Amino acid sequence: MRPIYLSWNFGQTAAMTAGFDAATGDVLVPMDADLQNDPADIPRLLDKLGEGYDVVSGWRRDRKDSGGRVWTSRLANGLIRWMTGVKINDFGCTLKAYRREVLESVKLYGEMHRYIPVYAHWNGARITELPVSHHPRIHGVPKYGFERVLKVMLDLLVIKLLGSYATKPIHLFGGLGAMLAAMGGACITYTAYMRIFEQVFVKDQPSFLVGIFLWLVAGQLVMMGLIAELVIRVYHEARGGSSYQLRQAPAGEDS
Repeated sequence: MRPIYLSWNFGQTAAMTAGFDAATGDVLVPMDADLQNDPADIPRLLDKLGEGYDVVSGWRRDRKDSGGRVWTSRLANGLIRWMTGVKINDFGCTLKAYRREVLESVKLYGEMHRYIPVYAHWNGARITELPVSHHPRIHGVPKYGFERVLKVMLDLLVIKLLGSYATKPIHLFGGLGAMLAAMGGACITYTAYMRIFEQVFVKDQPSFLVGIFLWLVAGQLVMMGLIAELVIRVYHEARGGSSYQLRQAPAGEDS
């Protein structure tokens, strides 16, 4: 075992990335150093991985934390499951087992370490979950408050954007633009109706200005979508990458 010393506290995501980069094995198992995870669970994770999975996620089913933290975590996990489609119960549990090839295409930054199973799912990884032990905190101070929950939610928006629209941004910006354009059209139609049938002058109605404003914003969104499409096209052509990724056939499967 060889320790790695970082020059500064860059955060958990950076620490895990440093460990992944330095590791040499075919299977990588990260875990927290606060002694709440139990190393005795590692062989169980590896046995489960041997059943043909690419990721085995630890699940702190009987979690030894405060009630507020547990319920906040359940809420966040439920939201992540709903938005990403990855059906595991505990994204925040660091104790997981990964095959190396699953992590080779994962680039982590910010506080994205909890979303590694989501990245793996996008790459076609086979994911399962296994209940693991969880001990009361003895050392260290938990840093889990409203600010961190907010960061998790913002990171989730980034994950949703990358997963659903990274290769087709015009669908996002164009869709929003079309929705605003329709709302603007409704405002202009209402203005015309009031002028023709109710004799209300345009200058006396805010709906006309609201409609024009919505049309302007809609046009800007569509233009942003087109620019994003050009950026994505240039990026993929420059890196010479493909829109798909191959994986090894499961053991025992005919070639």
